Amino acid sequence: MSTATPPATGEKPQPHAVCLPFPAQGHITPMLKLAKVLHGRGFHVTFVNTEYNHRRLVRSRGAAAVAGLPGFRFAAIPDGLPASDADATQDPAAISHATKHHCPPHFRSLLAGLGGGGGAVACVVADNLMSFAVDAAGELRVPCALFWTASACGYMGYRNFRPLIDRGIIPLKDEEQLTNGFMDMPVDWARGMSKHMRLKDFPTFLRTTDPDDVLMTFQLHEVERSESAAAVIVNSFDELERPALDAMRAIIPAVYTIGPLASVAEQAVVPTGGPVDAISSSLWREDPTCLAWLEGREPRSVVYVNFGSVTVMSGEELAEFAWGLAGSGHDFLWIVRPDVVRGAGTASAAAAAALPPGFAEATRGRGLLASWCDQEAVLRHGAVGLFLTHSGWNSTMESLSAGVPMLCWPFFAEQQTNCRYKCAEWGVGMEVGDDVRREAVAARIREAMGGSEKGREMKRQAAEWKEAAARAAVESLANLDSLIDGVLLSGMGGRLATR
Repeated sequence: MSTATPPATGEKPQPHAVCLPFPAQGHITPMLKLAKVLHGRGFHVTFVNTEYNHRRLVRSRGAAAVAGLPGFRFAAIPDGLPASDADATQDPAAISHATKHHCPPHFRSLLAGLGGGGGAVACVVADNLMSFAVDAAGELRVPCALFWTASACGYMGYRNFRPLIDRGIIPLKDEEQLTNGFMDMPVDWARGMSKHMRLKDFPTFLRTTDPDDVLMTFQLHEVERSESAAAVIVNSFDELERPALDAMRAIIPAVYTIGPLASVAEQAVVPTGGPVDAISSSLWREDPTCLAWLEGREPRSVVYVNFGSVTVMSGEELAEFAWGLAGSGHDFLWIVRPDVVRGAGTASAAAAAALPPGFAEATRGRGLLASWCDQEAVLRHGAVGLFLTHSGWNSTMESLSAGVPMLCWPFFAEQQTNCRYKCAEWGVGMEVGDDVRREAVAARIREAMGGSEKGREMKRQAAEWKEAAARAAVESLANLDSLIDGVLLSGMGGRLATR
């Protein structure tokens, strides 16, 4: 591991920030952006992955990806799960349980041993799902800010688990409630939430009959623990999620919105062409041909399809999406992870499921399949006219910032909540529906790409949210400075000399 150059005698020591993401791609990506912002603001950064994801970064990007640089180094702690070298996101329930019960002593030990060229630790910035970091930072008497990398409406969705439990609505009485219409129950009373919410629009971890369900209890514990942090950081902006953010601020004394984080990072960190610019969080190798392929397409003519880093589906569902894309008549760029097919076991099996017989011939010349890509760059490309997405928050914010409307097929967690807001509150989305059928997929794509009044309205709303996101970056930059001065440097007694 590399270390920063120690300050000269008489100079103010460089503050040292330790950044701890939850070990999944959708959490690592925004945390790394924030870490780069802090580094650009004069912090020495230690970025902590689990050993499993540390190895994945090496396989994806080479040993240099985790070698570290002066002022920005990587560290790794064990996650407590069986050793594996699979290029796949670990099971959500297993990793949630493991991080909560296995990681805390290893993280405390890491914090205690940090220092050297990076100086003593000034603050910890941890994912909200790694809230044990609050206690670890407290032992060092340094502030800990928790980074909620999902939506504010998703946060309040989890916070409303408690009143749903108190009212006897969850856990479910029996599994029939998942299919007998019970999940369509209106929940227009939930604090900080849309009046259009139904029970099925809340984060999926409430869909259990077990009061001790790992994911339901884990998420509820983690969001309730956020009150003990020095601050909570949210990758969002007030114009987009004001009711949910107001509800958060009524619970948590210090909430800082710093979104859209991608735009804030671009403005806060001046590219130097140096090695820090090249640091990436991608756990899969990105295919560079995607952007070149888009260059030959007409403006807003391409459907971009990416179900994120965790979504899995059956081979039959993936085939229905394939034929839906074929039947839509539109060009498409489709990201198909090697592990996207549930139970396929190997990348070759997944690829076979993704390409049903005759699909390649039917779409020749108008489609490109890749295993991973630089999504921000793809969404910003003028050829992209629609995003078929799982509705993860990174994808949602990137699409809103790029002004691209969305066709939604949420998989789990608060993706259902994000989907509901996109369709019922923000006007930029339509749902595919749980039961994937090729005819419906094709019809939805044609509708969303402008073949209907609804599609045209989605485009108009997407353009307006793009402008709102650009405006928000100015306020978010100010919030970032307030976070640094008022929280992260609160134990050092002053502002950074470099700012």
